[in-house]
Amino acid sequence: MENYQLLLDKQHSFFRKGHTKDIDYRIETLIKLKELILSSEQDIIRAVYEDLNKPEIEAKRAEIGLVLGEIDFTIENLAGWAAPKEVNTPATHEGAKSFIYSEPLGSVLVIAPWNYPFQLAVAPLVGAIAAGNTAVLKPSELTPKTSRLLANIINEHLPEEYLHVVEGEVETSTALLRENFDYIFFTGSTGVGKIVAEAAAKNLTPVTLELGGKSPTIVHSDANLDEAARRIARGKFANAGQTCVAPDYVLVHRDVKEELLTKMKEVIKAGYGEEILQNPNFGHIVSERHFDRLKSFLDNGELVTGGGSDRSNLVIEPTILDEISWDDPIMQDEIFGPILPIIEYDEPSKVIEEIVKRPKPLALYLFSEDERLQDEVLTKVSFGGGAINDTINHMTSHYLPFGGVGDSGMGAYHGKASFDTFSHFKSILKRSND
Repeated sequence: MENYQLLLDKQHSFFRKGHTKDIDYRIETLIKLKELILSSEQDIIRAVYEDLNKPEIEAKRAEIGLVLGEIDFTIENLAGWAAPKEVNTPATHEGAKSFIYSEPLGSVLVIAPWNYPFQLAVAPLVGAIAAGNTAVLKPSELTPKTSRLLANIINEHLPEEYLHVVEGEVETSTALLRENFDYIFFTGSTGVGKIVAEAAAKNLTPVTLELGGKSPTIVHSDANLDEAARRIARGKFANAGQTCVAPDYVLVHRDVKEELLTKMKEVIKAGYGEEILQNPNFGHIVSERHFDRLKSFLDNGELVTGGGSDRSNLVIEPTILDEISWDDPIMQDEIFGPILPIIEYDEPSKVIEEIVKRPKPLALYLFSEDERLQDEVLTKVSFGGGAINDTINHMTSHYLPFGGVGDSGMGAYHGKASFDTFSHFKSILKRSND
């Protein structure tokens, strides 16, 4: 096991020299990171395929493309974000001016998850670099090929006192959390997020926790069912359902339930074929433990479509379960797999009551053209972020901060929000002696 205290001492020493505070230095690093990603594109695609059976088109879009877009957007806007901002000064402070200065926090720790093992490791790293920090990145041990590749890309081309990847099991993460970093950015489950927050509290280290939860999708009676079926299926079954903002369950109005289910079956068949268990372009479950947990849900409710599984290859078909109740086992925790429960409703107000009784979700999706219903859901339900008449795409916008609330997390990133997350903002009052 590495000497993490020594590593952190090196990073703090390098940070104090001031190199990372130079905007050109940050931009040069981001350009170099982009070049490393582009030159390693096929290696990244191969690694995430070997780890998760993620198809090339999905890897290019969700693992590589989003990160490259984040880098480009950051490079384009970084100088403006980092520049001191003059703000208004109260009349009682005559002769003074007020400014806000951004400064990097120091050395930060990024702990990444396994479900998007490249994107969710590198995207927050972009924000840490942009804000002028040094950083240690801990990838997930559950995706070892991608973890090894990240270590090769970063550690072989950038100095460890600036950016460094540390590989290892849970014990490695635990050891890193004992060190006195200036910031911790964690993506993962709510349960582990509590452990991270507890460890951080011992050093008064601020944290961003990107967690998860049971993200509901509401399909009202006036919804465009063709689009709803297509967009729900895409958001749910991409990466075999192992997406933090995937629709966790669907609440559908009784009048349109049967038609929606029919259309969703058609979408699944068109997208994945008849023999899904043999489809080389459908993602695998990350581990036997996760597979067994998911398989235990398959006898909940009534099977609409799917239900097949292959433990030897860690594959579960896209599955829809109807006649689900709020008390069924599948409704107790985040599913994080390709199984979609269906609950029907008559009155939207009852649905809203049920959602707000439960922990605040990371995402919520509503399919309806009724603006009054849209406003009611948006004002009465607290959730991290979401979409109306779409799923998951809100997290791909550089202009929308992405993060949770309550049990689904704290803090946000993407675009300028990433820069803000890894920065401290100093308020300065400047008074003349004239």
